[in-house]
Amino acid sequence: MSRGESTGRCVVWVGRPSVEEHFGLIRAGWRTLVADPARLDSALPECGETAIAVVDLRAGAQAAVRVLQELRGNHPGLAWIGLTGHRTPANEPSIQHVLPQAFELIDGASSLQALRLALQRVPADGLPVPDDDQPSVMTGNSPAIRALSQNIRKFAPVELPLLITGETGTGKEMAARALHQLSGRREQPFAAINCGALPANLVQSELFGHERGSFTGATARRIGHFESADGGTVFLDEIGDLPLDAQTNLLRVLQEGTIERIGSCHSIKVNVRVLAATHVDLEKAVAQGRFREDLFYRLNVLRLRMPPLRERNGDIELLAQHFLDAFRESYGTRARAFSTAARKAMNAFAWPGNVRELMNRVQRAAVIADDALITPDDLELNADLPGIDRDSLGSARTSAEREAIVDCLRASAFNISECARRLRVSRVTVYRLCKKHQLALDQLR
Repeated sequence: MSRGESTGRCVVWVGRPSVEEHFGLIRAGWRTLVADPARLDSALPECGETAIAVVDLRAGAQAAVRVLQELRGNHPGLAWIGLTGHRTPANEPSIQHVLPQAFELIDGASSLQALRLALQRVPADGLPVPDDDQPSVMTGNSPAIRALSQNIRKFAPVELPLLITGETGTGKEMAARALHQLSGRREQPFAAINCGALPANLVQSELFGHERGSFTGATARRIGHFESADGGTVFLDEIGDLPLDAQTNLLRVLQEGTIERIGSCHSIKVNVRVLAATHVDLEKAVAQGRFREDLFYRLNVLRLRMPPLRERNGDIELLAQHFLDAFRESYGTRARAFSTAARKAMNAFAWPGNVRELMNRVQRAAVIADDALITPDDLELNADLPGIDRDSLGSARTSAEREAIVDCLRASAFNISECARRLRVSRVTVYRLCKKHQLALDQLR
């Protein structure tokens, strides 16, 4: 049983969800009602006092806001999550007014997983969920995770930029959300932006906005992420992928607290806390001229290092059981725990994909397991898998090779040809390395 079922709460989708979105929420245990402004000609859905609204502002935003206002008139304490996109007229007064009232804004094409996680964070009274009450990547008792949790609580109330470092899959965005939830900005917007996923020709517009007519295709004024998140927190993931011209404008935000929309000569004051994350070595990027040194020092006022899973002794079994329990709540699988052999295999494995890889392997194992106890074969872990004897020099080399291929795949957006070019090997060699290290692309994305 999922959180949606266990609390008796439902989702009111204001707009027109896709089939995947609608049935994805239903499969996750949320009773889902649709309030489509284009078809709503009478009473609003009877959703009860503990409902959560998902307001689709990606198209027909003004009509969606009108329905939201009616819903909130009937249910004053209604919490809502906004889905925004490039067609969202965020500068329109009625929409600009309600955006800061959202519990959370999810930008871009709807990620069902991101939406499900956001719904789980909304408590019954509509207030933010304290960090201790929500499952997270910080689950564990290892010295590394205790130190991380302590630093998060130290850094959260401090109004300074912060740089989060760590390997892929260690939970950098989750740490950023914890910092936001524990800060004085918790009731204001949290904008998570993947710098590596922004189109090169639209980076400036996405971050800082543009004026109508400022470039071909700019048919209306657009409010950027920083302006929309005024008063809250902006999380810039993969900051190392930000182009140099955008780095210059980001430096202005940090130094002066102002932005300029493309095509405008007027500065706009914004009050945001900037959190940035990277899995690459920014000091090396500075030395190579790919990242501004002055921006690096501005971002690196506070630094939070996410420990890789292999450094979290004792946490692997706790995390694996947590992921299994959460998966069982949604899908009711037969598997309930891990065999002794599976626990040994998990603790011996190097986990190049870190917590994300652990979660993916556990979920897949829960689906294919034939018995109540998950085996090493269900997890696709066996004695021949690299990483079992991490103390030997050969295993250390193997682990480094795995990390190198994983990092290159990510940096090349999982394009095998590009990865081969960067590694100066053939495409066949890349495929051979993936097979050797049992690296499935769907686990690492």
